[in-house]
Amino acid sequence: MAPFYAGNPADPTAWRDRIAAVHRTVHDRPLLANILAAQQARRGAPAESVDAAANLADPRAVAVVTGQQAGLFGGPLFTLLKALTAIELASRVRDDYGVPAVPVFWVNAEDHDWNEVKTCSLLDGDVQLVSVALDDPDGSNECAINELALDASAPRAIEALEALLPAAESTPWLLNRLRRAYAPGRPMSDGFARWLEDLLGSSGLVVYDASDPAAKPLVAGLFEAEFASADRTSRLAARAGLELKQLGYHAQVSPMQDSVALFHLAGARTACRLDGDDVITGALRESRAAMADRARLAPEEFSPNVLLRPLVQDTIFPTVCYVAGPGELGYLGQLKAIYESFGMVMPLIQPRASVTLLDANAARFLARHEVPLASLRAQDEAALNTLLGAHLPAGVESAVAEAARTLAERMSAVASAVTAIDPTLEGATHSALGRMQDDIKKLQGKILQAAKRKDETLRRQFTRAQAQAFPGGHPQERAIGFVSFLNRVGPTLIDRLRNDLPLTEFGQHSLLTL
Repeated sequence: MAPFYAGNPADPTAWRDRIAAVHRTVHDRPLLANILAAQQARRGAPAESVDAAANLADPRAVAVVTGQQAGLFGGPLFTLLKALTAIELASRVRDDYGVPAVPVFWVNAEDHDWNEVKTCSLLDGDVQLVSVALDDPDGSNECAINELALDASAPRAIEALEALLPAAESTPWLLNRLRRAYAPGRPMSDGFARWLEDLLGSSGLVVYDASDPAAKPLVAGLFEAEFASADRTSRLAARAGLELKQLGYHAQVSPMQDSVALFHLAGARTACRLDGDDVITGALRESRAAMADRARLAPEEFSPNVLLRPLVQDTIFPTVCYVAGPGELGYLGQLKAIYESFGMVMPLIQPRASVTLLDANAARFLARHEVPLASLRAQDEAALNTLLGAHLPAGVESAVAEAARTLAERMSAVASAVTAIDPTLEGATHSALGRMQDDIKKLQGKILQAAKRKDETLRRQFTRAQAQAFPGGHPQERAIGFVSFLNRVGPTLIDRLRNDLPLTEFGQHSLLTL
């Protein structure tokens, strides 16, 4: 996979090279600092976050960027993990390389998938997966998230959250801050940004609303070049995807032929595509040259798609590294040649921290019985049966196994003997053996069911651990909103995660006890 990325984040030389490349790149740092200061002033950001944003005016400063959609109440646990990874990584860059390093969270406020952000899932007091959701406002799934204002369903969703959360010492603290962030009348993306700043701004996280029209002039040249280059971006991404497939990997993005990596924002967001030397977007048809001029003169009319968004990000920010989730790692591997085509150097890509958080009882259960975490994912009783089987009296298990072996041996002898009388009887013997083996399996199943009834405590412990680790069969960090853990632990959760989470290599996963 190395050829598809700009360097190995575990290699100090890669960091030095990328920092040097950022220092050689021209960024309008004063304008960026002003844009960030204006956003932070509107939201009332913490002083530490304001100071961190001001540091980006320093020509030596670099940014460690991550980002996500504006999920309700902060979204799933992985959103928090991405932000914390960026914060910790920026701290290490400052210490190891002696440059100002600022963690930035890019709020993808121009996303249009309302259904994906309107819901927050959590575990209730019975460790069941439940959800709360906002109502669908007019324009949902057509207008960008930043254009959709929170309405009366926001306080109702917080009330529903309160009813579902197990009562804890931290519950009032959590709910008060959510009410303050998700106040009716604000854009959904603004509520998300305020909530993230409330939690992590004191750690120096800079939250950036990517829908800010004040920043679009910074990327006008990039938008103009995308129209001028026809479908080059899509073709390069498709070629990289094919190369990944040939190596046995999956192409995360399959761009349509003749597509331009931009959306036109005119009420509803519409994709741009080529038709000969023209660009069609919705009912609008203009020449590529005219659309390039439009992008240069009115860049606020456009928004990047998934292929161009990272380049927009790295044009605005002096990005030394991007903290990515597993899905992002896939499509970012298709972008290296696109960066090169625009004369840009791709940043390093660091996988976000990955973790499962369990309560002490569940963690002790897994350790005591040596149950592998991954075995809990399957939503059947295979792992439970294995566990219960291991706890059967030794004599029962060995007796059943001995009976199966003896039966197979004796029936094999019968099959050999009957062939001397009538060769066709061998098949009947094997059929009889199969029926008897089935009966033994059924008996073994009945024994297991009896063991389950006898050891109901073990079953409850297994089920509780499984519900925490893989709710609905999905990894916890993708299925459960991090408010569920904040409710249980309180604001100290942030410090505990920062202290205990390693910056992981590809594929590494941690298990932490709360």
